[in-house]
Amino acid sequence: MTRTNRLFQLMQALRNHRPPVTAALLAQETGVSERTLYRDIEALRGLGAVIDSTAGYGYALTEDPALPPMMFNDEEIEALVLGLRDVQAIADPALAKAAGNALTKLQARLPSAQAHRLKHAVLAVNRIVPPPKPSIDVAALRRATWDEYSVAFGYEDGQGAQTERTIDPLGIVFLQDRHCVIGWCHLRGDSRVFRLDRMRDLVVTGDSFRPRRIPMLQDALAKIRADVAEKVKRHGPVA
Repeated sequence: MTRTNRLFQLMQALRNHRPPVTAALLAQETGVSERTLYRDIEALRGLGAVIDSTAGYGYALTEDPALPPMMFNDEEIEALVLGLRDVQAIADPALAKAAGNALTKLQARLPSAQAHRLKHAVLAVNRIVPPPKPSIDVAALRRATWDEYSVAFGYEDGQGAQTERTIDPLGIVFLQDRHCVIGWCHLRGDSRVFRLDRMRDLVVTGDSFRPRRIPMLQDALAKIRADVAEKVKRHGPVA
């Protein structure tokens, strides 16, 4: 392995682990001695990387946009292209546009050979039947979810029944072939999943439920997984 590749590998190891990361672990992952690891850390610092160290604990990387462009291997480039093109195919207009912008920025920041590979990636996305179009402003729902504000909206269930709901939005997911929001429903007093194409007249209430989103989302996802496991146990996997 060349020294350049080793330094990129070291940067990735620093990103992958929760800081602080010990020198012994970093040396093991990059296949060098701890003495060489110390020199590599200093080399990265000389290139502009902000790497803090605490004696007896390890290293912590602070990302710096002024660093040289990151190197990706072939599979990582294909994965990035496939994921962003899928977002372009299934997301709401604002997020689809953001995915296209991200692809353009990636291509501009990569070395020429890798930029060429990104532009002509062999993997593609072709969704013959697009998902149902959300009937609300999804960008507003995303902001409310990030900011941890409750939202109110009208909802029509699968049987056509109309209700007015207020939820604490926990996460937006693409389930099977449709966009949904997972939320704590004030009406039902439990977590629920709502299809975005069945929602209408979304209003951000301004009522904050911070800082409970992450634990509430974890509980809701655990409930969904348990429900799915129970259905599979009863009826078998869906073909």
